[in-house]
Amino acid sequence: MASAPTDGPLLVLRGVTVDIAGQPAVRDIDLTVPPGSIVALVGGDGAGKTTLLRTLAGRLRPNDGRISRAEGLTAGVMPATGAVFEDLTVAEHIAFARRAHHLRADTGHELLVRMGLGDAVHRLAGRLSGGMRQKLALAVALQHQPDLLLLDEPTTGVDPISRAEIWRLLTEEVAAGRTVVMATTYLDEAARASTVVVMHDGDVLDRGTAAEIRQRMPGELTTGPQPLPGVRSWRRGAAWRRWHPDGVPPIAARERIDPDLEDAVVVATLRRATADELEPGPTTPRFRRPARPSGPRTPAVAADDASIRFGPVSAVQAVSLHVDPGEVVGLLGANGAGKTTLIRALLGLQRLTDGRAELLGGPPGPATRARVGYVPQGLGLYQDLTVAANRRFQQAAYGVHADPPTTVAGIDEGTLVGALPLGLQRRLAFAVATAHRPDLLILDEPTSGVGPLGRARLWEDIHDAATAGTAVLVTTHHLAEAEQCQRLVVMAAGVVVASGTVEAVIGGQEAVTVPTSDPGPVVDALVRAHIAATLADGGVATADADADRVREVLRAAGLPDIVTTRPATLEERFVTLGAERDVREPRMVST
Repeated sequence: MASAPTDGPLLVLRGVTVDIAGQPAVRDIDLTVPPGSIVALVGGDGAGKTTLLRTLAGRLRPNDGRISRAEGLTAGVMPATGAVFEDLTVAEHIAFARRAHHLRADTGHELLVRMGLGDAVHRLAGRLSGGMRQKLALAVALQHQPDLLLLDEPTTGVDPISRAEIWRLLTEEVAAGRTVVMATTYLDEAARASTVVVMHDGDVLDRGTAAEIRQRMPGELTTGPQPLPGVRSWRRGAAWRRWHPDGVPPIAARERIDPDLEDAVVVATLRRATADELEPGPTTPRFRRPARPSGPRTPAVAADDASIRFGPVSAVQAVSLHVDPGEVVGLLGANGAGKTTLIRALLGLQRLTDGRAELLGGPPGPATRARVGYVPQGLGLYQDLTVAANRRFQQAAYGVHADPPTTVAGIDEGTLVGALPLGLQRRLAFAVATAHRPDLLILDEPTSGVGPLGRARLWEDIHDAATAGTAVLVTTHHLAEAEQCQRLVVMAAGVVVASGTVEAVIGGQEAVTVPTSDPGPVVDALVRAHIAATLADGGVATADADADRVREVLRAAGLPDIVTTRPATLEERFVTLGAERDVREPRMVST
């Protein structure tokens, strides 16, 4: 168990400014970090989150201001890269970390078991999934039992099941007295923190609990099917959020909604954003297509009972998937669920063992692939070429020469791509991928690492393409984005375990919340009863037991048995679906 080196704050920052290459990366930061808490730094690329974490870790020195640290404070650091070496085994990582901290030669096996790595100790890190690598990096950071964990984007790009497991581990560590300062772009995660720090362009825009930030949001919100002229708006799912700084006009009173944390952070960013960031709407040229014919339409993607086997392992089992023109479909699944293998088969890059697949009305092949736009998670852009050079290369590859150049608001054509913020790089990747006006778009983690306003702008581009008739297939680990999709297909262990709207996938599953300002004893009681628990906005949540069972555990621990129930989140349902599939059937088949 971690014990704070003092009863006071672990860290106190006053007026901290840090310059990078002569320019302020963070400015005049005030922050207090109490023991046994989670502090979430949120904001888009370039907000200053990583710089602040590196400063707290002692890797950078402030140019102005001061940082007071509790006497004897120890810290564990997990950088955004994870600090994992691909050619070392899991056991060698642990041994290396223990030697670096002058600890006795111990395998650290108990911690590895807690993290689900107990059976992977002799596996090379390069052979681990993304989620397993992140858990290994967290295990390395915890070897010397630090008072403070500094985590830079610990769950970005991690599949939902691994993400839930990482949060379960963090919840247990904080309940045991450890303190966490983390950077994240996932606002559903930030809402679980004791303190949320909203950053933009090196400045702190707001700080407090998620509830306090929501309550302080100026103005009011309405929602509707379209943005309103003269009103700053952004897309959320099938509807638009509209911000009214001076209050909602009477004519729109019925459309008023209460903000969540994402809304409040977007509004805070809008108040400070540049004109280019404020601009809504598409960054790509308008898709010019003939009017859609009435009657049945040929699916852009059609897979029926598709199966793919590699020796005795069934990677995809009898999967059916259809995506129609103008439809946005989310393909969800943990690492190893079979998503990538299925997409390769749909593109004609992987042979089916059984079943049928069609792409744009014909067999997958070079002719149909030429009508597909693809944005990989790694963007597919050349960092050392200019925006214009990347655009010309992509258009030439698809034989697009006569059309006007693809442009993105806020980007100079002569800028090196590597010098652009991540949000603008992702918008550029989308723009060049749609320059040939594809009939099908395949997007792999299209907004990974992007702040909430940049994420909203990217989804406006995606929906504009769909409105013009393009079919869109999205794979994402960020389940809060699933509301942007009209339909979801959830895979686990090679099969489809659920499909339909978000509401249909969640079904009737419920979660239990225990309201508390002191989550440690609640988490400890639930974990001792073998009930998975995680921090939630204003308390502790679990989808692992019903309300009666949770009350029973709380009473046995001498704690108040006040609980509430709510519909499960998509992430909670996703974890349940994955667990149910793992229990039902192995992936080995007879050949």
